[in-house]
Amino acid sequence: MNERLYLLKIQLRDIEPAIWRRFVVPISMYLDQLHHVIQAIMGWNDAHVHQFTFGRFKYKGTPDTYLDGVCGRYRLGDLAKRKGQIFSYVYDFGDCWDHELVLEDNRYINPELKTELVCLEGERACPPEDVGGFIGYENYCEALENPKDDTYQSYRETFGSNYDSEKFDIELINKYLMNNNGWLLEKN
Repeated sequence: MNERLYLLKIQLRDIEPAIWRRFVVPISMYLDQLHHVIQAIMGWNDAHVHQFTFGRFKYKGTPDTYLDGVCGRYRLGDLAKRKGQIFSYVYDFGDCWDHELVLEDNRYINPELKTELVCLEGERACPPEDVGGFIGYENYCEALENPKDDTYQSYRETFGSNYDSEKFDIELINKYLMNNNGWLLEKN
């Protein structure tokens, strides 16, 4: 690995307790590639429009524009440069999942890394797709704690019965990143 790496932290805004991940990516990565990495590490299904914001500049993409959207024209390293820089990623304009990203290290070195894409740590499961944003997610979590709630059964039928808000499977995430490393980093 000769590529310069970034250490990033991503956290969903407006959710308590926090849902976050710390991960490593190459600085040469395009924003559309970063989008797919974020989808994988957060647990989203890539079914909605997304947008990165760096200062006052916005870069939008859609789920079917891999390698062919505005995000596909810009490299992460050209937009995020200084340690501590904050930028945002919004996924699903209906639910408006707003993520804050922090560039924690712009010259990350870890000789033990076996790949350029890796999730180092994180906490809690991502909300289910189309649950209704952070307010819908709060209602969903409250209903799941109370089987007598009127919406309990409806939520279980809609979003499945296996959701665990505390579950974070870093091994599964890193297995996906490792198995899809070539595709995630490939650019024509």
